[in-house]
Amino acid sequence: MTAHSSAEKAAAFLDLHTGPGFVLPNAWDAGSARILAQLGFPAIATTSAGIAWSLGVPDGGGIDRDTMLTHVARIVAAVDVPVTADLESGYGATPDDVAATVARAVELGAVGGNLEDAADGRLFDLEPAVERVAAARAAAPRGTFVLNARTDTYFVGATDDPFDRTVERAQRYIEAGADCIFVPGVVEAETIRRLAAAIPAPLNVVAGLASTIDAPTLFSLGVKRISLGGSLARAAYSALERAGRELLDTGTLGFLDGALSYADLQRRFAG
Repeated sequence: MTAHSSAEKAAAFLDLHTGPGFVLPNAWDAGSARILAQLGFPAIATTSAGIAWSLGVPDGGGIDRDTMLTHVARIVAAVDVPVTADLESGYGATPDDVAATVARAVELGAVGGNLEDAADGRLFDLEPAVERVAAARAAAPRGTFVLNARTDTYFVGATDDPFDRTVERAQRYIEAGADCIFVPGVVEAETIRRLAAAIPAPLNVVAGLASTIDAPTLFSLGVKRISLGGSLARAAYSALERAGRELLDTGTLGFLDGALSYADLQRRFAG
């Protein structure tokens, strides 16, 4: 990818965050990315969970940076639309490690990335978390890379209402250079509305995990970006398991009803 085309993709991706809202599907390999792009999605995200499952291991940081970025690179190369990478918590203990991860993602053609503020089931202390966001921003200047700072306040240690802590972290991450704030795990419509109003940047939530609120409703609450996380991969693997169970139990082929034909898939992956 040329620097010019990368800059254009970054600008187009950032511009999506200023509209009425958009759904960002998460691909786990080049094939899933191509199908999603052909359907008309204007941008695609990767999913660390889906990539982990495709390698036969559980999600949760068990894949090293080089392996994860190899799969990100394949997804970027498979499509012409902007790709944003799930970079987990940055693959390292220090801000310099985070910067190196982001720089490598940029080299591979990603024009955005998520950065989590938790690892091993614990939130980072606030100041180190802010330093990590700042390091990511320094490695990929504003306008060249859409930095999505994720806070896991609703996932980790939420023994009381984490709203105020979420807003505090969001504000600090924005000051450190984040373009967008990602708050997974929040499920109540009124809480989502309050977060969208209180956070001075586009709000990203995940649908299909804990929340079953549909996209139009989320947009009406003020959400600008909806991710699916590993939900599409879960759906695909669920279909595979059901097909295998049918074959094992009855030997029938009902699972092929409605399936794409060999020729259809060949056409989708040609060129």
